[in-house]
Amino acid sequence: MPDASFASLAVVLAVAFFGRLLLGLVPRLRVPGVVVEIVLGIVVGPAVLGWAHADQPVQLLATIGVAFLLFLVGLEIDLDRLRGPLLRTVGAGFALSIALAVAAGYALRGLGIVKNPLLVAVLLTATSLGLIIPVLKEAGAATTPLGQLVVGGASLGDFGAVIALSLLFSREASSASTRLVLLGAFVAAIALVVWAISRTGRSMRISAVLVRLQDTTAQIRVRAALLLLVGLVVLAQHTGLETILAAFVAGAVVGQIDRDEHGTHPMFRLKLDAIGYGFLVPIFFVTSGLRFDLRALTDHPAVLARVPLFLAALVVVRGVPTVLYRSRLDTRQVVAAGLLQATSLPFIVTASMIGVDIGAITSANAAALVAAGLVSALAFPALAVSLLGRTDAASGAPTPMPESTHAAIAPAGPN
Repeated sequence: MPDASFASLAVVLAVAFFGRLLLGLVPRLRVPGVVVEIVLGIVVGPAVLGWAHADQPVQLLATIGVAFLLFLVGLEIDLDRLRGPLLRTVGAGFALSIALAVAAGYALRGLGIVKNPLLVAVLLTATSLGLIIPVLKEAGAATTPLGQLVVGGASLGDFGAVIALSLLFSREASSASTRLVLLGAFVAAIALVVWAISRTGRSMRISAVLVRLQDTTAQIRVRAALLLLVGLVVLAQHTGLETILAAFVAGAVVGQIDRDEHGTHPMFRLKLDAIGYGFLVPIFFVTSGLRFDLRALTDHPAVLARVPLFLAALVVVRGVPTVLYRSRLDTRQVVAAGLLQATSLPFIVTASMIGVDIGAITSANAAALVAAGLVSALAFPALAVSLLGRTDAASGAPTPMPESTHAAIAPAGPN
């Protein structure tokens, strides 16, 4: 590392900065920031200009970046909402998504397009929670039945996809039964950690120290969150599970334990956002562009033709199950919900990279899947907003986006 060049990292950071600055200067350009970062990464990477490469410093920070991204996604999960009739409805929708995803995976294998149908099925089941929450808020629909259903379905989709990816496609564990046992041990360890943290948090002396040190150079709450994140990642590695599961769970644990009901540390999550969305997460997305196999996509028409096919699969797997919301929503809202639930990009990028690394998916198919995710992030939220604009649910004034979400997206558009 002492002899490593930081030239590529400088280019990556420049892309991350100027890409978002451009979106800020052109507020009518409603393009998700994640899409801009990946596309600019392709442009400056080996596939086009060759200004930057995924060398050691870039790859190291990108690896940390994807872990922090999953941590922040887990932080957004609100388990309190997933209960009662809402849980039954979105649970039924997710069960239907799983069945459709498996059918789509095996259909694609039957056509000779993919070789691992289960990995493709997992890739198709996730919804980008961090991308659709801002869309719902801008449409004034976040607190409506539509918003609750979509957020609940997306939360379940994200959680289920991460669990499935770690359980079925771990780099370390040898068999599904072994992974299931290890997952049980991991869950037990998480429960023990949560119990210990909860007990410690009841100490008035420790709570007073945390408040006193939280906004000093100690930044004690941030250090505690990072310790939990890295500690669970290490635990996952030792139990043979994927580190993205640990990062996701770490975020969910922090989100459930640290509710700040008394308003003693309102800046805590903004600080985590600053670390993630201001530094580490953009590096991951730009690096995804550097690693994007553009030649495989453009040199072979058959591969390029897979993009609309994968996009259609996303719509079928995540969009069709929203017909189960019909008892609570009108037709246009159901269609909008389907488009939002079919919006997926970060998980596709992450899972496809893992699939390439373990040989479960070709780089060409990974490129086609990521391209389909890019199109979904560009088109589906915009179409959903146009539909929601005609419904009673979205008739109110748009709700301002919270900073935690705003930091993850383009200032002027849904992500």
